[in-house]
Amino acid sequence: MSSLPPSLSAASARHGGPAPLFASAFPLRPARVHEVCGAGATAFAALTCARARAGALIWIRETWMRDQLSPLGLADFFDPSRLILARAPDAVDALAVAEEALRDSAVALVLLEVTRPLDLREGRRLQLAAKTGGATGLCLIPEGMGSNAAETRWRVQPLWAGARAGGADSTLLRWQLIKNKSGTLGAWDVCWNRTTYRLDVVSPPAQ
Repeated sequence: MSSLPPSLSAASARHGGPAPLFASAFPLRPARVHEVCGAGATAFAALTCARARAGALIWIRETWMRDQLSPLGLADFFDPSRLILARAPDAVDALAVAEEALRDSAVALVLLEVTRPLDLREGRRLQLAAKTGGATGLCLIPEGMGSNAAETRWRVQPLWAGARAGGADSTLLRWQLIKNKSGTLGAWDVCWNRTTYRLDVVSPPAQ
C-alpha cells in the first residue's frame, strides 16, 4: 500500500496538485487507524479495499443496521470474495472485533462502521492493535464523531454531474484531508477508472 498509482501521480503533476502529500496520505499509512466521514465514505472505503495489500479484508457492522453492502457494487472496485463481513450486536462488541482483527497479521484492512463517538482510550487501543498486527484500520464515522487518536481523517463528498462541465461520471468525489498527524491538509477531486482499476485526480471545473 505504500506506492502511488502511476495515473494518480501523473495527474497530480499535470494539474499542479500536491503529489508528495497525496502519496503519503493515500493509500493510507499502514499499521495505523484512519477515519472517513461524509456521503462518499463508503466509496472511499471501497477504494481503500482496492488498494489494500494481499490479505483478508474485514468490514465490521452492527446487526441492527438494515442497509446491506452490495457485492455487485463492490465488484467495480475489487473482488468482493476477499471481503469478510462481520456483524456485532452493539458498538462495544464491534470495537472488540476490530481490535482482534487489527492484531491479526493475516489481515490487510479492517473497516469499522462507528455509530457513537470514540473516546481517546478506545482510539488508542485501536492504534495499538494496528501497530501490533501491521493491519490498516479505517473507521467510517458520522460527522463530528472522530477520535483524537486517528492518524488521518477524511471528508468525502460526491461531485454531482451538474457541478462539472460535460461530466456525467457518478464516481467523481471530492476528498478533503481534514486531519493529518503526519503532515499538512489538502483537498482533491478524484474519480475511479473502472477499466484500469486506478484512481485519477481530475482538474477543477472551469469557473
